[in-house]
Amino acid sequence: MTGSQARVLVVDDDEVILVALGRLLERQGFDVVTASRPSVAFDLVLDAERAQQPFDVVLSDYRMPEMVGSELLAKVAEASPEAARLLITANTDFDTVSDAVNRGGVQRVVAKPWKPAELFSAVSEGVRMARLQRENRALQQAVQRQNELLRHTNERLDRLVHERTANLLDGLISALDFRDTETQWHSRRVALYARRLAQQLGITEPELTVVEQGALLHDIGKIGVRDSVLLKPAALDEAEWAEMKQHPKIGHDLIQPVEFLHGAALVVLHHHERFDGKGYPQGLRGDQIVIGARIFAVVDTYDAITSDRPYREGREPEVAIAEVNRCSGSQFDPVVASAFVAVPIAEWVAIRAQLDEMAAARRHELPTLRAPGAAGAAAGSGAH
Repeated sequence: MTGSQARVLVVDDDEVILVALGRLLERQGFDVVTASRPSVAFDLVLDAERAQQPFDVVLSDYRMPEMVGSELLAKVAEASPEAARLLITANTDFDTVSDAVNRGGVQRVVAKPWKPAELFSAVSEGVRMARLQRENRALQQAVQRQNELLRHTNERLDRLVHERTANLLDGLISALDFRDTETQWHSRRVALYARRLAQQLGITEPELTVVEQGALLHDIGKIGVRDSVLLKPAALDEAEWAEMKQHPKIGHDLIQPVEFLHGAALVVLHHHERFDGKGYPQGLRGDQIVIGARIFAVVDTYDAITSDRPYREGREPEVAIAEVNRCSGSQFDPVVASAFVAVPIAEWVAIRAQLDEMAAARRHELPTLRAPGAAGAAAGSGAH
C-alpha cells in the first residue's frame, strides 16, 4: 500500500476466521480492526467517522446472529458512504449475492474459503475506491468553497461597478448641468419614465438598464455645443440650429467608447429621430430607430408638456397624454404610445414627485454653481 496505512474492519462471528483474516491482512500492511458482532462493528464505524479516521474497507461475513452481512453493510453505507463494502461468504448462490448487492451496496463478494491473492486484490481495490471517493468529495467541497468565495467576490465587484457606474453617469449629467440648468432633473425624470415604459412593453434586464441609461444621457452631446448656441435665450438661426442638431452624434461619439454604454450610445444617437422619418440626425424611421429612443421620444414629450417653462406653466398630465395619442404613428411608435397610455397617470405623477423631492433636498445641501449666462438660458434650452 502507498500513503497512510489503510484501515480495514473485519466482521465475522467465527473467532477463528476472524483471527485468520486479521493476521493475513496485517501481514500485507493493512491496519486491521476486528469485530465478532455486527452491532459492535457498526459502533466502531461510527466512532471512526467521529474521530475522522474512517475505515477504508468493511469486510463482513454474511450469516451472523444479530443481522446478516448485507444489512450491516447497508447501515455502513449510510454512516460511512465512502468506505468500500466487501462480503466474504461460503454462500455464493444467486440469492445471497443479489441481496448483498441490492441491500448492502456491496462492491465485491469473496468466496470462503478464500484465496489469499483474491482476498488481497479485493481489499486493495476497495481501499483504492474508498480513497478516490474521499478525494472526490474533498475536491467537490474545495470547489464549492471556491465557488462561494467567487460568488461573494463577484457580488462585491458588481456593487463596486454599480457604484462607479452611477458616479460616472452622475458626473456626466452634472457636467452638462453646469452649462444648462434645465438638463439634470429633466434627464433624471425621463430616465425613470423610460424605465417604467420599457417595463410596460415587457423589456427586461439588461436591456432595461440600457434604455434607462440612454434616456439619462440623451443630451450629453450638448457639452460639445458652443455656449452662444446652447445658452442663447432667443430662437436659433439656421446655422445655429444646424449646429445644435449635431448634439445626438456628439453624445454618441462621447460615450460609445465606454464598453458598458454601447447600447445607451445608440439611444443617444437616435433620440431626436421620429417614427415617420422626419427626425434628425439620420432621418431614420420605424424599427430603424432603437427601441430605447422610441421610448424616449414619448416620455420626453410628456415631461416637456408637464414641466414649467419661463414662458408657460406645466400642463396637466392628461394634456400630455392627449398629445401622445395625437402623434401616435407620426412622431411616435404607436405600440410604444399605446403602452404609455396604458400606465396609470398616478404612476407618472409619483415618479415626478420622487424626483422633485430629490431636487429640493439637493438644493438645500449645496449651493449650485452655474456657468456665466446660464440664468437666461432656460428659454432656449427646452426647444433644442
